[in-house]
Amino acid sequence: MRFRDYIKEKMVLIIGTILALVSVEILLLAYNISILIRVYCAFIIIFILVLAILIEYKKKKDYYNELIKNMEDLKEKYLISEIIKTPNFIEGKILKDILQDTGKSMLENVNYYKNIQEDYKEYIELWIHEIKIPIAASKMIIENNKNEVTKSIDEELDKVENYTEQALFYARSNAVEKDYIINKTNLKEIVNGAILKNKTTLLNEKVSIELSNLKDEEVYTDSKWAVFIINQIIQNAIKYSKKENKKIEISSQEKNDKVILYIKDNGIGIKKGEITRVFERGFTGENGRIIGQKSTGIGLYLCKKLCDRLGLGIELNSEKDKGTEVRIIFPKSSYTNF
Repeated sequence: MRFRDYIKEKMVLIIGTILALVSVEILLLAYNISILIRVYCAFIIIFILVLAILIEYKKKKDYYNELIKNMEDLKEKYLISEIIKTPNFIEGKILKDILQDTGKSMLENVNYYKNIQEDYKEYIELWIHEIKIPIAASKMIIENNKNEVTKSIDEELDKVENYTEQALFYARSNAVEKDYIINKTNLKEIVNGAILKNKTTLLNEKVSIELSNLKDEEVYTDSKWAVFIINQIIQNAIKYSKKENKKIEISSQEKNDKVILYIKDNGIGIKKGEITRVFERGFTGENGRIIGQKSTGIGLYLCKKLCDRLGLGIELNSEKDKGTEVRIIFPKSSYTNF
């Protein structure tokens, strides 16, 4: 609070006091009062006015400066009403009451929409679990009636299953901490689990998998979420592979207190200017607009989001028409975080 601005605020009071003082002086002059008395009266009035203004200014300046500082330091700014002191002037008390009522109303509103969102999330999770039953039944029927037509249907069902799983993990991605357990896990088993999920697609698309340099390492992560992340990367590698000699190389390397998993393909790659945006939600880039390739831009976004929540690192390098390499960095200790 600047003193100049405060004085402008008090200008009506100052002018009114001056006019009152002039009126008093004129009145005293009519009664032939001594000039010393008149000067003394004027001095007292001006002194009291200046003193009152200065005291009030100091009081309000200290309060509002503290309020501004608390606002700057506070991360959850809506909690400001809970930490500020009750001021000793009426306007400040009114302001605090308003802030408290506003904060309370805002929290009630947030909780209302939070409950709606939670209900919707629970419904989505329930729906996904329910839809898995007819998908599994359809696959059993196809298994007992194999032909070219059912083979094509089976491929489409695999896609439906992948999308439903993606939707389930997306619904849970904002509350990962409630659904994961960090354990010592075998990295090779995680990779094999992700490959097994894509077995049919890999065979149909004639994509070869090379695991020659994949070491039998122990890492700390949640195997279910890690399988999903690797599965998304493998699906991307298949989706954007070339027409011939399709290949995915998976290897690992131990470095200090971490294990780096490399997933490299020889597909169509990513344009240089788009590499920094591949983890953005909904970003599909040039490849996502290729005829016959429909992309939601959710896969890599989810991978990055889940890696951040699980304390894993994820990096991506790519070169147009030469392929893409994704690196996932796992901790070898439960206390390491990337």
